[in-house]
Amino acid sequence: MRTSLRWQVSAFTVVRGIFNTLHRMVYPFLAIFARGLGVDLTTISYALTARGVVGTVGPFAAAVADQRGRRFGMLLGAVLFMAGAAVVVFWPSFPGFTISLASATLGKYIFDPGMQAYIGDHVPYQRRGRTIAITEFGWSLAFIVGVPLMGFLIASKGWMAPFPLLALLGVVIVAGLFWMLPKEQIPSNAPRSRDNFRLVLASLPALAGLAVGLLATAANEQVNLIFGVWLQDSFGLKIAALGAASAVIGISEMSAEGLVAAFVDRLGKLHSIALGLAVNSLAALALPWLGRTEWGALIGLFFFYISFEFTIVSCIPLMTELLPSARATLMACNVAALSFGRAIGDFMAPRLYGLSFLAVALGAVGFNLLALLALSRLAKERRQVSA
Repeated sequence: MRTSLRWQVSAFTVVRGIFNTLHRMVYPFLAIFARGLGVDLTTISYALTARGVVGTVGPFAAAVADQRGRRFGMLLGAVLFMAGAAVVVFWPSFPGFTISLASATLGKYIFDPGMQAYIGDHVPYQRRGRTIAITEFGWSLAFIVGVPLMGFLIASKGWMAPFPLLALLGVVIVAGLFWMLPKEQIPSNAPRSRDNFRLVLASLPALAGLAVGLLATAANEQVNLIFGVWLQDSFGLKIAALGAASAVIGISEMSAEGLVAAFVDRLGKLHSIALGLAVNSLAALALPWLGRTEWGALIGLFFFYISFEFTIVSCIPLMTELLPSARATLMACNVAALSFGRAIGDFMAPRLYGLSFLAVALGAVGFNLLALLALSRLAKERRQVSA
């Protein structure tokens, strides 16, 4: 191994922070990108819906990490991210923007399962929650550091400014991963992709776990897509203020990841997920009331995002152990489920917001309740297996 696992986990965290910056910067600056591209809110939401749908094909590409090795899967994801970031540089249009989001997101959705399977291969289940939570800091760092930086670039250079920088960082990531990750000996009798998918589809615990992530993510995306527009409509926040709001959300998510790292292995993954879903539902119900003031809206968003992140990060180590013989394939399916959940949320959120922000919040609660039902089925299946 060229570098120790500790340094690899640190590098994975930074890489995920860069990938997630492109993924997440769309939300607070949605109206700015729409104006720059000359489209309206509903039209640009189709780009995000397309991104979510493209992510659902992730398993068919990310499952390569079970056949060609974790290193190959992570490098493939990095190359697709780099190419996606570069598209807007050469084709600054709505189709180019849509292709950019789709390619970069597909790259992220191929990289993440390979990375998670790599950690699953090298870290015992009893300590895996903490290690995976550390890599998830890349999700919150995107909002704390990456998105405010992109906001500064947009404010000073225009809506296209983030993409050349992200493309250059993509080149650095590909080179760094190529050097850092060891080459793997792939068994000649490695199972075929279709066999692994059959294992996933035949496993009720795996399907229930996928449903939990899909539904919880659909709930979160109801608010995630709309919060920037909501803050602008309610309080007239400018670009810099929206970047600051993103940093508040990032801090809440980093706090959640810290809580997962500290407690999920002690509380148990199932109990942690149920707690996160319950708190997230309460936060969603409180948002319309807290949103009467700017500070109240930010406080409500803080609790909404901390509880969602706690839920999702608690899910990941559980998913890595549900089907060890097809670990990368299941984690790829999990990423696809999360992507499809975002696509559902992206489709519904503008339409619900057309009614009211309360309708958005109630939509989030409804999805969370369905996720709790799926979680109860997962717990029942695991009890039957262990009985």
